[in-house]
Amino acid sequence: MTTIDKVAWLHVVDGRVLAARSAGKDTWYLPGGKREPGESDVETLVREITEELSVALLPDTAAPAGVWETQAHGRAEGVLVRMTCYTAEYTGQLAPSSEVESLGWLTHADRAHVSPAVALILDDLHARGELASC
Repeated sequence: MTTIDKVAWLHVVDGRVLAARSAGKDTWYLPGGKREPGESDVETLVREITEELSVALLPDTAAPAGVWETQAHGRAEGVLVRMTCYTAEYTGQLAPSSEVESLGWLTHADRAHVSPAVALILDDLHARGELASC
């Protein structure tokens, strides 16, 4: 069994979670990505968020938010994705860059438009009362 290991930023404001959509795609995901050799989770997160969202995460504020694992979106059956999520403060103005076409603020009602891993995260946030229903 193959597992894709990703690090993601879990940024919730007023009951909505920040999500990104790549150019030409219809599925929303949490900003972040895969490690480069030798990178820690936080180093990966800082790099990926700068590349995708044009802001600088403050590494000293990064805090673990959870780990979710499920079938990887768009991959063969049995290929899993493990998303290790962190919260963190940032400086700058959120704006899509690189491969990101748009940013959105999702509620639990947007569950049908996200990857299976993000759906699990939305379910957990909603169950804990941190994510709005609509």
